[in-house]
Amino acid sequence: MTDLKTVVVHSGGMDSSICLYLAIKKYGADSVLSLGFSYGQRHDNELDVAKKIADHFKVKRVVIDLSCLNQITTNALMDKNIKIEHKRDEAPNTLVIGRNGLMARVAAIHAFDKGAKSISMGVIEIEQANSGYRDCSRQYMDIIEKALRLDFACDNFRIETPLVKMTKLETMEVIEEYKDLEFLLENTITCYEGISKEGCGRCPACKLRNKGITDYLDKYPHRLNLSFTVS
Repeated sequence: MTDLKTVVVHSGGMDSSICLYLAIKKYGADSVLSLGFSYGQRHDNELDVAKKIADHFKVKRVVIDLSCLNQITTNALMDKNIKIEHKRDEAPNTLVIGRNGLMARVAAIHAFDKGAKSISMGVIEIEQANSGYRDCSRQYMDIIEKALRLDFACDNFRIETPLVKMTKLETMEVIEEYKDLEFLLENTITCYEGISKEGCGRCPACKLRNKGITDYLDKYPHRLNLSFTVS
């Protein structure tokens, strides 16, 4: 890629796929890279989904191996033998400590090496507020961004987080061409069990996503024709 503008950390979930969509609208598909990470996640079929979405939008896709995470931390997102739990007043046991910071740094190093001055991430603060994911805030990304600028001796390198202050409903509204929204809802995988469409309905990710879909359908009852239902 000779004119790379940004690297999107793209898992194959809804939020990161919306970020990919927004980056394409801003920079053009030829200037955007979809970057995924294989780290032993239990829902690793999200990587296949991300490839399908990148191909759909005609964006180059790269996957980086971060399986070393299995050697340094244990959690339910990377160990299928651990039952997914979210106890009151605690972060869910699917929290991978430092994951977003690590992925941001690796993505940024690759982006900077290729001449890009930004990365884009689908972090959203509602994840922090509702699920206890401490690395999903703009404050957290500002800290990582400051360190990256020191690493690169580049004062204008950016971590773009276009969804960070939005609700799930608002993230879906940001895609004005609702047929693209329909495509993403049908094809992304947010569920920690790797179940597409409505997902398992029980994990923290499914609960937030499905609440957003319900809110959207309540507000725009005739815009979508989905092959699944949520409750």
